Amino acid sequence: MHVEVRNLNKHFGGFHAVKDVSFDIEKGHLIGLLGPSGGGKTSILRMLAGLETPDGGDIAFHGQVVNDIPPQERGIGFVFQNYALFKHMSVYDNIAFGLQVKKNT
Repeated sequence: MHVEVRNLNKHFGGFHAVKDVSFDIEKGHLIGLLGPSGGGKTSILRMLAGLETPDGGDIAFHGQVVNDIPPQERGIGFVFQNYALFKHMSVYDNIAFGLQVKKNT
């Protein structure tokens, strides 16, 4: 998937969590978001997944802006840092769970 992020902004009240962030992720590449706590990394991931709406800027997948596309139609997900996993499931089952849910919708 080719991902383009252009001038992304997000505010939470008076706090400017993400300020004019732009980057591309070419198909087949991996990136890492590095920065201090409170630097906007999770906010960016949540906007990519559709769990938050940008206050400004655009997110595009394969050249199509997805800002208004609901999360379930984006095909994007991420694992939370706090390991929000099902403790009764194996690693494989935890990873497969999201794919099984998507297959059934």
